[in-house]
Amino acid sequence: MTGKHRKTLKELFHDPVKSGIAWDDIESMLMALGAERFEGSGSRVRFLLNGIKAVFHRPHPQKETDKGAVKSVRRFLQEGGIRP
Repeated sequence: MTGKHRKTLKELFHDPVKSGIAWDDIESMLMALGAERFEGSGSRVRFLLNGIKAVFHRPHPQKETDKGAVKSVRRFLQEGGIRP
């Protein structure tokens, strides 16, 4: 993982929950952690990480995530055994 990936991971686990994290940074970090990405229909994207599956919607038209999406990604990472 690069320094940018580590920074994104720390931002995802920051309390209080942050919004405004760029979705591209989150996807890049997930891929660096070994996640597999599967494109769904529309804005859906599926990830498989350490046997855990998750489905997310890419934010649009903005490129940043809201707090709800950050919480979902955080829970996915925790279930997959990933912590900062």
